[in-house]
Formats: sequence, C-alpha cells, structure tokens
Amino acid sequence: MECRLVCNQPGRPIIRSALARTVYERMIQENQLRNFDHKKWYECDLSIVDEQIASKFHKMSYDNETDEFLQNCYQKSDWLFTQMFKSLARAFLGIFMTATSINGLLKRGSMFVFSNEQFNLLYDELGSIKSDPEALLLDLGSGDGCVTSIMSKYFHQTYCTEISTVMKKLLAKRGYKVLDPEKWTDNDLSYDLITCLNLLDRCDRPITMMKKIRSKIKPNGRVLIALVFPLNQYVESSNNAHKPTETLPVVGSNLEEQVESFVRNVIEPNDFELLKWTKLPYLSEGDLDLSYYWLIDVVFLIKPKQNSEAPSNQ
Repeated sequence: MECRLVCNQPGRPIIRSALARTVYERMIQENQLRNFDHKKWYECDLSIVDEQIASKFHKMSYDNETDEFLQNCYQKSDWLFTQMFKSLARAFLGIFMTATSINGLLKRGSMFVFSNEQFNLLYDELGSIKSDPEALLLDLGSGDGCVTSIMSKYFHQTYCTEISTVMKKLLAKRGYKVLDPEKWTDNDLSYDLITCLNLLDRCDRPITMMKKIRSKIKPNGRVLIALVFPLNQYVESSNNAHKPTETLPVVGSNLEEQVESFVRNVIEPNDFELLKWTKLPYLSEGDLDLSYYWLIDVVFLIKPKQNSEAPSNQ
C-alpha cells in the first residue's frame, strides 16, 4: 500500500490512500474519545428547569464500573480481524435480519445504561426488596440481558419481554421468564419494579405502553424509564417508514426543556408521580470505526399516584 502525505496545514496531513486516510481519521476520533471530559455526561442546567422537577434531580458521576465497560470496549476494538469479520457479517445478515438480532447473534453491541452503584442510588426501594422473598421484576425490551442482570439479583423472579428471537434465547439462558411482547399483560402478575429502558422511543405505541405499565405495577411499586434526549422516535420493524403509530407529546429545544415536557405531558397524565431523575451516558460497544458510541440518557424513577385506580390495560 502506497501512502503519500502532503501537509497543507500544520499538523494536518493530506493522505492520498483511502485506507490510510480512514485509519488516520479513526486515530483522531479515538484520541478525542480518550480525552473526552466524562463529567459532561452527568451535567444538567437546572436553572432552566421547573423548580419542583429540578429538586428531584440526582447527579451521578463517572465510576469504576463505567470505566471498566469503556476499557473493555477499547480492548475489543483493537481486535482488528474480529471487528472486520463482524462488520462483513453484519452487512450480509442485514439483508434478512434486524440490527437487534444481528447484534445478539454476533454477541456485539452490548449496551451500558447504569452501573450497579448508580442503580443502587436510583432505586429507592432496594432495602425493602432485598427482604421480600416474593419480589418481582419486569424488564421490558431486555435485549441481551446485560443491563437486566444488574437489577435481577435483588428479585425473587425476573420477567422480560423482547421482540428478537435471538435475544429471547439469550435471556432464557440467563434464567429469566420471557413473556410475549404483545401479551405480557395477559396474566395475574403485578410487579414491584417495571423497567422500560430506551424502549418508549423505539416502540410503536409508547402511550399505550405507559398505560399497560400502570396497570401492572403494584400500588407501592416503582417504574424506571430511560429515554434518549433529544427525543427521536424510531421503530425498527415498522412498515411506516420507521415512524410510530403514537407520538410522544414532548416539546422543547434542549434536553432540559424536553425533560420537563416529558414529565408534564407523559408521566403525570398517565397517573404517575416523579420521584427522581438523572442524566447518564447510554453507552454501546463499538466497531471498526470507533471503540464505543454514546448518547445522552435521562433516567426517571416514578411511582403510581396514590389514591387512584390503575387504568385498564386494553
């Protein structure tokens, strides 16, 4: 491979070889990733948020478990031939499989929403759950179950939903009870904790989903919702140009405004009360281009409003 460098700017060469240029640009981006100030992931401008909502913000920080996930991403990214194989396999499998199923089959793209420590700080009922031998967890849209495993150890039984057949098999291997994603309300169960992590903006009927959650949570239960902001709804398996049937009524030009809108227009009208919220990075294992990817997540801990009846799940 011939690679000729011609400098027209100090420290910024022009690279004639396309392959070498790709490698060089990756090196630049990787350097930016490694030098990124992780504190920015957790910061929020509370001065522009309604005082009542702002008072329930709990600031997190970069911890050892988050760092361990990123270091693992860096290590895997250096496995050049493995990454090349997975990239080619993904292109081929994409002809007849969804991205979620491909990731499950190739064991790639694992997500990181929160660490054990961060979950412990968020979930205010952890102490009572540990002493309850019958406590139940329902994790909606569990993926490969890596995030589920952080929560499941505190519960007597963990139930999951997942559309991908490949992911369902992975969840069953972990010992979780996998429910039909369309019929998970068709039973007599009610749950101490229902988690809906980065699913509302990826499902076809998010408002219906909220109503179903309300119908299946125990009166003193908790719901944990993670949502990427700025909001961008996208349905992987939709036949309508990936647009959902139901649109989340969230408005605002920045994260803080959208968070407030989500609380006022989605959480409260669906008979829930906000307990805590925080801002976290939504991390994903990388590929040939980058070691890892990240989006901004806001995680909400909510509970049913007291002295009200759960709506029908129909």
